Amino acid sequence: MDDRPIRSAHVDTFAGDHLPPRDEWPELRFDLPELRYPERLNCAAELLHGPPDDRPVFHTPHGPAWTYGDLRARVDRLAHVLTTGLGIVPGHRVLLRGPTTPWLAACWLAVLKAGAVAVTVLAQQRPHELSTICEIARVRHALCDIRAVDDLAKAEIPDLRITTYDGDAPDDLLNLPAPGTPYPAVDTAADDVALIAFTSGTTGRPKGCMHFHRDVLAIADTFSKHVLRPHSDDVFAGSPPLGFTFGLGGLVVFPLRAGASALLLEQAGPKQLLPAIAEHRVSVLFTAPTAYRAMLGELDGHDLTSLRRCVSAGENLPAATWQDWHERTGLRVINGIGATELLHIFISAADEHIRPGTTGVPVPGWDARVVDDEGRELPDGEPGLLAVRGPVGCRYLADPRQREYVRDGWNVTGDTYVREPDGYFRYVARADDMIISAGYNIAGPEVEDALLRHPDVVEAAVVGRPDEERGMAVVAYAVLKEGAERDAEALRAFVRSELAPYKCPREMVFLDALPRTATGKLQRFRLRTEGDQQ
Repeated sequence: MDDRPIRSAHVDTFAGDHLPPRDEWPELRFDLPELRYPERLNCAAELLHGPPDDRPVFHTPHGPAWTYGDLRARVDRLAHVLTTGLGIVPGHRVLLRGPTTPWLAACWLAVLKAGAVAVTVLAQQRPHELSTICEIARVRHALCDIRAVDDLAKAEIPDLRITTYDGDAPDDLLNLPAPGTPYPAVDTAADDVALIAFTSGTTGRPKGCMHFHRDVLAIADTFSKHVLRPHSDDVFAGSPPLGFTFGLGGLVVFPLRAGASALLLEQAGPKQLLPAIAEHRVSVLFTAPTAYRAMLGELDGHDLTSLRRCVSAGENLPAATWQDWHERTGLRVINGIGATELLHIFISAADEHIRPGTTGVPVPGWDARVVDDEGRELPDGEPGLLAVRGPVGCRYLADPRQREYVRDGWNVTGDTYVREPDGYFRYVARADDMIISAGYNIAGPEVEDALLRHPDVVEAAVVGRPDEERGMAVVAYAVLKEGAERDAEALRAFVRSELAPYKCPREMVFLDALPRTATGKLQRFRLRTEGDQQ
């Protein structure tokens, strides 16, 4: 595939207009034959095409499964409502918010089929976070599960039209009139922006990662096709919500691309996953190392004989967790590293190629190497920055941090890795201030900003500390105004009102002053390594 400009189908050209300059893009590679997509491509139409109408596609804990025929009809109806009822045109950014349900997946597919741009966020995110995302992406339309609408309404986002779904009101998305005819997919270009996925930045302000229609298929045609190798009779399930690209790929894109089905759980913690695996005969599981560790203590009495694939990503998978899971279940966990900037997993290994304690090797279609701060490739065995390239690359929405992530045509992920002499890549640590806790990426400065919005907080610093259960735990250090009460629970409650709950510090430490250098620079390393400094 070359770099010739292709006519966009977008009427609202905001997304395309705010792509980084071409000379700041990473080098894109389409070496595999299946990655050479046509110039005109609508990924939703591609994902919906193929399986017979009576084949199941989405299961839930309650009620009958949706079939592919149900899904196609409902997506077409939604697309008609979006375009004729709500006035959405190709290129409009549409916020999607709600728990993991078939309706959220159908809304995502309908937005893409109508040529608009999906901006899927977490149901946990608070008004301040939602307002920032809508400001950056200039979102004017939102589709929201009726149960998750309160925080979105409280955000008071200018000119935002919120349409709820799965409610009883006459103006509910599912009750608005629409023709019962097929909806012809908008003739989008393969490199029209299909989705904007937001990730926390180490400076605190979220970054919008723009991905094309071809990118959505590329993650299925690389990791899923060549490493996961799903069957059409597989049942996928997992814990990551659709607001994370780990969940979007594992629970929607990969099963649909394979003509398989997925169990969509609104609550998908270890205590819900284990009985659901047995009841629905789940065969492919996606979750984080934290969940595998938690499930190890709950395995007795649960039937896992249907499982044949277990995928781990979101944080490093320790060799001990891999070994314990293998000993208890006989299953070999497929470890992997992905990034929102690259949409899904790009280094992994399966079956006999797995080496516990390593992440794996580059997924077919991807290249990886370890480099120093100047971009020079380092010899095997020497730790450095992980750099990757493939069919998907980082393209931030109007963000100068593009030049930090993409260097000399490579995506530099912010992870420190070692390449072993046999070609396997081994994780060492994060190279920046990102905290990875229970599979969630948490930017310390974002939590600091929330703390500093409290009227009693003068200074704040947030770091990650090793934690046996969660990988890393978020620890906050705060300096309060003179005379203010040192009430850790009250301060944690304030943070929960400002940010998604998973970002809330698990430990709050009060100090008289933060450790700084003679020039005033915060010494985070002292906070990471020292105990409580009351």
